Amino acid sequence: MASAKVFFWWFVVGATMALAVIMVQGGVREVMQAQGSVWELKLVELLTTIMGGGLLGGCIALILDRIKKS
Repeated sequence: MASAKVFFWWFVVGATMALAVIMVQGGVREVMQAQGSVWELKLVELLTTIMGGGLLGGCIALILDRIKKS
C-alpha cells in the first residue's frame, strides 16, 4: 500500500511538471488554436505527454524508494 501512495504522489507531481513545461513552451495555446481533427490529434499528443511525465516520475520514485529500503 505504501508503494501505491509513493507512486501516485510522484505520478501527480510528474504529470504537473510535464504540464508546466508544455505550458511554458506554448503547447496549450497550439492545442486551443488548432482546428478540426488536428485539434483532437494535438489533444491526444498533449495528454500522452502528460501521462508520460507522470509515469516517469512515479516509476523513478518507486525505484528510489526500493533502493532506500534495501
